[in-house]
Amino acid sequence: MNTFGHIFRLTTFGESHGEAIGGVIDGMPAGIDIDMEFIQEELNRRRPGQSKITTSRNEPDKVELLSGVFEGKSTGCPIGFIVRNTNQHSHDYDNMRDLFRPSHADFTYYYKYGTRDHRGGGRSSARITISRCVGGALAKLVLRQLGIIIQAYTSQVGDISLDRDYHLYDLSKTESNAVRCPDTEKANQMEELISQVKAEGDTIGGIITCVIKGCPAGLGEPEFGKLHADLGAAMLGINAVKGFEYGEGFDGVTARGSEQNDIFIPISEESSQHSTKTNHSGGIQGGISNGQDIYFRVAFKPVATILTQQDTIDIDGNPTTLKAQGRHDPCVLPRAVPIVEAMAAMTILDHFLLNKTIKL
Repeated sequence: MNTFGHIFRLTTFGESHGEAIGGVIDGMPAGIDIDMEFIQEELNRRRPGQSKITTSRNEPDKVELLSGVFEGKSTGCPIGFIVRNTNQHSHDYDNMRDLFRPSHADFTYYYKYGTRDHRGGGRSSARITISRCVGGALAKLVLRQLGIIIQAYTSQVGDISLDRDYHLYDLSKTESNAVRCPDTEKANQMEELISQVKAEGDTIGGIITCVIKGCPAGLGEPEFGKLHADLGAAMLGINAVKGFEYGEGFDGVTARGSEQNDIFIPISEESSQHSTKTNHSGGIQGGISNGQDIYFRVAFKPVATILTQQDTIDIDGNPTTLKAQGRHDPCVLPRAVPIVEAMAAMTILDHFLLNKTIKL
């Protein structure tokens, strides 16, 4: 299962310490202007070494498009791409060759396949999300023409959190700080907490909120293939994700139906178009988009690799200890923001193309 999507499809390949990360995009509409600067900037938002609160691994993450583009436009043919690995420190993982890191994918990969690449986690590494960011950037280029905008931001790190209502913030400020939080004061607190945790050799988790504006009504399927289910699957497929909720989510269970129902209202007396007085549903009802903002939250656990000694076992089941070495993120949130956007973009475009195909 190395392919994501139905019509707009991404197939990925590569390992953290292999020659390269790459993929193939199939289903990209023809005639789309391919903005290479935009695609590279999306990768730069994800790349390591961008601030003092991320891993110090120094990779340019330069993307090379190999096919499917001619004279600056997509041809409708598969778009092959590659991003070469250039700054691997594989020796940092020598002491992990025969050990299982707690809460990592080492144990499960070994027992599924009978072998594993211990260098940086191999295919289980978050470095694999490079391909998702390329696919997401291409999807965003299409969605841009449709007037659909996707904006994610860090809304919580540890116990430092923003209000759940995204309307209270200027989301254009998200990229103004290393944490990618639109509240400057909270961003500073989050950065201090991450720095403290990093100094202790530990890690910490948090929450990313994502808002999709301009999505038309009618995307999603009524039974299997509900839009929120596919968005949830896309998010839960990201490394370190532990939870997904859309709309009011779990907070809505304490309210009554009279409080939660989104009442339909006309936009104006002259218009036959309508809106809703509230948006507790998060822009999706019955598994199908209703034209309102789609918003959801994604919970990320603390990074599994910590730089303090832990008890574990080796591949023979013998008790032992492990102290990880090398370069690791103390908090995945800042670099995960563009990944959340990328997965959302591919999901929305896929459903748009599926909806268009069905209607034809």
